[in-house]
Amino acid sequence: MFGSTSVGRNRTGVGILCMVALAMFVAGNGCSSGAKQVTRIDSDTVTDLSGRWNDTDSRLVAEEMMQDCLNHPWMTQHMQATGGKLPAVITGGVRNLGTEHIPVGTFLADMERALINSGRVQVVASAEERGELRLERADQWENASPETVKQLGRELGADYMLTGTLNTITDEEGGDKVIYYQTDLNLIDLESNVKVWAGQKKIKKYVSRGKYKP
Repeated sequence: MFGSTSVGRNRTGVGILCMVALAMFVAGNGCSSGAKQVTRIDSDTVTDLSGRWNDTDSRLVAEEMMQDCLNHPWMTQHMQATGGKLPAVITGGVRNLGTEHIPVGTFLADMERALINSGRVQVVASAEERGELRLERADQWENASPETVKQLGRELGADYMLTGTLNTITDEEGGDKVIYYQTDLNLIDLESNVKVWAGQKKIKKYVSRGKYKP
């Protein structure tokens, strides 16, 4: 009788030890280097993990190209011809002609922000935005009080439109590759179809899995 009780206790002890060991194993695996970890970083931090086009490329290219655009003769010529009125600019289509997926909408937003923050031009709403605004004005004529309703036919027509293309070339050998991006933008006079500014920005990235760096 005493012998069977002793054996039972031993088995219980072994079972507890096994459960503890299993818990420690699971906890250890959860803290291993293979576990997913999320760390918040500043949105302006440069992060090049894959070498592909990213938010930093979009922001820097947009800011640099818009600064170049606003510092060309067309600005002075427009101000002289209109008696000092700020030019009205609309961002048109920017086509991605490369094989890599590039969020063009983000790039357009970066360009608009750079233009607006410059204080040197007026940025007109896009065709999609204008459609939504026109629906709102039509609704106001039906439902808003007379003193707050916004007038129809008072939109500011754009003087110039920004259009352009994004191209990508990838040269790859083994574990190394070079990614080349070229952004071409044109500012076009909407009345005459004359291109008053042509800008270009190139980016080249070397991505290596080895120790060699160019």
